[in-house]
Amino acid sequence: MEFKHIPVLLNEAVDGLDIKPNGIYVDGTAGGGGHSAEILSRLSSGKLISIDQDPDAIATIKQRFKDNHNSIIIKGNFSNMKALLRDRGICRVDGVLLDIGVSSHQLDTPERGFSFHEDAELDMRMSQSGESAKDLVNKLPQSELARIIFTYGEEKYANSIAKGIVKAREEKTVETTFELAEIIRNSVPEKVRRAGHPARKTFQALRIEVNHELDYLEKGLDDAFELLSKGGRLAVITFHSLEDRIVKQKMASWYQGCTCPKDFPICVCGKTPRAEAVTRKPIVANEQELAANPRSRSAKLRICKKMC
Repeated sequence: MEFKHIPVLLNEAVDGLDIKPNGIYVDGTAGGGGHSAEILSRLSSGKLISIDQDPDAIATIKQRFKDNHNSIIIKGNFSNMKALLRDRGICRVDGVLLDIGVSSHQLDTPERGFSFHEDAELDMRMSQSGESAKDLVNKLPQSELARIIFTYGEEKYANSIAKGIVKAREEKTVETTFELAEIIRNSVPEKVRRAGHPARKTFQALRIEVNHELDYLEKGLDDAFELLSKGGRLAVITFHSLEDRIVKQKMASWYQGCTCPKDFPICVCGKTPRAEAVTRKPIVANEQELAANPRSRSAKLRICKKMC
């Protein structure tokens, strides 16, 4: 199956990597290969390692880049990129790009079970392996469901929705996206239903939990930064506040230098900044991109440069 995905902030992200024609780069979330293709177009003798955990994505980019000798394709999760590259004898790279979150292909392919707009079996697994959203919805305690929905979906009515799910599954297993969406709709006040689809936040929360997205993001950022050579760059695109907060805080920790109390006459901690910001504020989509791809409206791009 072809993996269709419109790359967001394409030129801004790849420009931000400051590509060297003979450099080594990583696209840690390759998807359909949009960002990878742009990076490859700027290489001469360099290499691009494209990583993705989705078998559909891997099949697509293997076909797309089959004649490109600068391309290396690896099936795996970007959070393990240090080990994945080490297995291939690569210990340092000049840049890493991460485009975090669900892809257009995953949302638009009904049988993948990501979307509340299409009826399909509840799934949401990016890797197509492990526990699915259906498993979680039908086995987790009400309190744990509420915690996930509130924490990852920032859903005000998390307790009510979790209660509705547990009540519904006592009668029959919750199996499809439409069944879950209807349970959610019946678990929130009428005013919430009129304000937009009430299932959006809960579906987001379950997707994040199923794919361990925030945990993988934390580890992936650390792996990416450790892989960078001095002067190497890390560019990260996020799509909601939870992801962006993690990226912002992680980069801020790399920018921090001396942590001695202000009344110390000299520095005794010896800490110096490990990175500098390439973008002081996140880059967002311009009006032209927003018109062409409405899903880019929530995208934020942050870029940093390793100093040591």
